[in-house]
Amino acid sequence: MTKTLTAALALSTALSLTSVAAAQEAPGQRTSTEWTRDSSRPRAPEQEAMRFDKADLAFRILPETKSIEGVSTLDFTATAPLERLALDLDVRFDVSEVAIDGRALPRSAWTNPEGRMTITLPRRLRAGQSVQVRVKYAGVPHPARNAPWDGGWVWRTAPSGEPWIATAVQGDGCDMIWPCIDWPTAEPRRVDMHFTVPSNLAAPGPGRLTGKRDNGDGTTTWSWSAGQMNTYAISINVGPFVEKTATYRSRFGNDIQMSYWHLRSDDPAKVDDLFAEFPLMLQFFEEVIGPYPFGDEKMGVVETPHLGMEHQTLNAYGNQYRKDHKGYDWLLHHELAHEWFGNQMTHVVLDDIWLHEGLGTYMQPLYLRWLHGDRIFQAELMGQRLGLGNEYPIVSGRTITDEETSVAGPGNDVYDKASLVAHTLRHLIGDDAFYRSLRLLIYGRDDPRPGNFEPRFASTREYMDIVNQVTGQDLDWFFEGYLYQAAIPDLVETREGDRLMLEWRTGNGAPFPLPVEIEVRGQVQTVPMTGGRGEITLPAGAHYVIDPYGKVLRQSDVVDEFEAWQAAQRRRN
Repeated sequence: MTKTLTAALALSTALSLTSVAAAQEAPGQRTSTEWTRDSSRPRAPEQEAMRFDKADLAFRILPETKSIEGVSTLDFTATAPLERLALDLDVRFDVSEVAIDGRALPRSAWTNPEGRMTITLPRRLRAGQSVQVRVKYAGVPHPARNAPWDGGWVWRTAPSGEPWIATAVQGDGCDMIWPCIDWPTAEPRRVDMHFTVPSNLAAPGPGRLTGKRDNGDGTTTWSWSAGQMNTYAISINVGPFVEKTATYRSRFGNDIQMSYWHLRSDDPAKVDDLFAEFPLMLQFFEEVIGPYPFGDEKMGVVETPHLGMEHQTLNAYGNQYRKDHKGYDWLLHHELAHEWFGNQMTHVVLDDIWLHEGLGTYMQPLYLRWLHGDRIFQAELMGQRLGLGNEYPIVSGRTITDEETSVAGPGNDVYDKASLVAHTLRHLIGDDAFYRSLRLLIYGRDDPRPGNFEPRFASTREYMDIVNQVTGQDLDWFFEGYLYQAAIPDLVETREGDRLMLEWRTGNGAPFPLPVEIEVRGQVQTVPMTGGRGEITLPAGAHYVIDPYGKVLRQSDVVDEFEAWQAAQRRRN
């Protein structure tokens, strides 16, 4: 989930969970720069020449001042000669020390004018040489104004009166929490985390719990360790939590710990009801996609004072136990989908975010079909069809930042429109090829088993190549027509006597040979649409229905007219 989630969801859920009023800044507090507030800006050359081996992150959380003290110890290996290191860190933090390989540097050796810290090394690194940098810093971090869309740190009070703290920085970047490389592929291969908090609070973290130490001063340090992680998935959660646990026996033979850290004041019946959904959702994803990627750590969820976010092995959940006629918690399911679409498989650049959000969103109607059948499946797809923007392509083909994605880019179309593209693709190539293409995309192999895959990076181009490989066809035209054009393909129909002629028109005018089903007097036939055109002969006076089972995403006059009517009603009100 990113700040581009649909406005409808924002209005119906987020406003009731967290104040949208601007968070109060401390007098004289420095403000985060535009550089820090916008994630995925181009990397510095020094950042491109480093492999991130390990991060050891220690945080002291000070609720009474809404501040933190941090010590980050980062291990890198140079992939090209390096004279400097470049790290992203919010200027709101005061850096008191930078050390290289255990030796403190003079203050003149580092600078951080706008949020990209440059550190001059005491010696030049050759390719293949390793270096360890330790950064000590402290300050009042950037407060979230409307997490998770306008992210940062959330400082709230639990119903029982204790501090309730969370971070949500997907759209804003890891540099609001720790000195990192704010780029999708800059994931450390190992992360150790240590959270020192008041002893009456708990500090659940990603990965596995490796220790819990009473410091004898009214604080406790919770230590966690995790494998390769998305940088924004390194999150902080502090509150009066109680952990509910159980073990899930995977169909692949391994046991997975399920953990839900919820507020002590929650209704036990609601907690039990939500927790009962955990194994059912795991069963669905493991049957349809493949093994839960982080079974050696946990499938974790923590209750948060904001709506939610996909934080690897500790997803943020703030939907307040809401259910509707669909009979499941959509927020829980959507964030869990990101363990596959986002955490196991991470996009190479932000322009490919539909691989996370669109494919993850398509899992929800599929889950409803798995639970309840076709009626609710089709209803969910129709709900996704309403409100598409179609102003910018889902994939632009250029490097973009998070702000560009939401303001001058596809916005919410990376969710619902991309989901409907996936639905159309599934019916074009068939279930076997579609689900095989997803396994290859997510795991890099068609036979995933616990222990035989690692987290990986992927791009739109790679997925196109995978689909072509799996089908033995060149289907680039499909992706070009749907992903790289703003307009939805339009199927133009012309009837002359007993002839029905069809023609696809796309944003780039290229041939679009997507077959179309037509129902005539209860019989369904497929029109091949070679070169983007096709025709059939109709009995005299026969009624016909194009795409009777809703398999194809196409321009719809009915939907356009309804949305225009809705817009007019809003203007009147």
